Amino acid sequence: MSFEFIKKLPTPDEIRIQFAVPSDLVKVKEEKDREIRDVITGKSKKFLVIIGPCSADNEDAVCDYVTRLAKVNEKVKDKLILIPRIYTNKPRTTGEGYKGIVHQPDPEQKPDFLAGLIAMRKMHIRAIAESGLTAADEMLYPENWGYVSDILSYVAIGARSVEDQQHRIVVSGFDIPAGMKNPTSGNLTVMLNSVYASQHAHSFIYRGWEVKTNGNELAHTVLRGATNKHGGNLPNYHYEDLNLLLTLYNERDLKNPAAIIDTNHSNSNKDFKQQIRIVKEVMHSRKLNADIHKLVKGVMVESYIEEGCQKVGGGIYGKSITDPCLGWKDTEQLIYDIAEYE
Repeated sequence: MSFEFIKKLPTPDEIRIQFAVPSDLVKVKEEKDREIRDVITGKSKKFLVIIGPCSADNEDAVCDYVTRLAKVNEKVKDKLILIPRIYTNKPRTTGEGYKGIVHQPDPEQKPDFLAGLIAMRKMHIRAIAESGLTAADEMLYPENWGYVSDILSYVAIGARSVEDQQHRIVVSGFDIPAGMKNPTSGNLTVMLNSVYASQHAHSFIYRGWEVKTNGNELAHTVLRGATNKHGGNLPNYHYEDLNLLLTLYNERDLKNPAAIIDTNHSNSNKDFKQQIRIVKEVMHSRKLNADIHKLVKGVMVESYIEEGCQKVGGGIYGKSITDPCLGWKDTEQLIYDIAEYE
């Protein structure tokens, strides 16, 4: 075997006991979970804005950002629900590059997964304590769900993971919303099949156990654009795309039809400034069509304190070391603009 077994890591239960969420914050999460669930099920008319850094690389900067977000949330909370992106695992197209704080709590040092799990827990708990907001993260590794299941209010399944059987069936055991992104090919049927699978019960092997799930009725779609066979990016946030998704939903027996629009990645051709225009087009499409308004329940935006990105070790506080992000000034104004549409 080519595996080198470095050290045995604590189980999710052990980590959660050692770095427990304080009881007052448990109540905060329960309330946020309820608010977000009500949007996905249609009980609430509020609009979700899932927003924050491409990757959560630095605890101080991330918590600073989330605290700023909380102040804005107080001004728009009657119309919007702001969900900070605290993404602690970063998928890499080629496997190269920074893979997130769970891998490398210090981006300039070698991987240390025990330190990474601890750093991840501490950052999430601190963010909730300082802001009163609970976060979204990407489930890159399904077997790691137990390490974060008590601190997250939203989970995204990435374009490269959405076709994977294990991701789909593990999502079926979640009690929070899970956004299933369209695959990089852009195939909407694949995405909707993933939603169907996640909404139904499954039996499978998980972390050495035989388990059974009941299905997650909060699983839904996320449009993030596509990549064609020549490597070109194809957006799928336009009115026609939203109308097509609505038609495909109507052809299927799925619970709680919902779509979130990812304004970066292939939708923006990775031009982070375009996110502002894309959000406004999506909001306009919702105003034109009552059915699209009902279907599209939120947007995803990549933003941080400083706009753009830098290389690992660049030293600029609050600036992304992965994909480029909107800066804080543009972020704040964009949130207020979204609230004006609602």
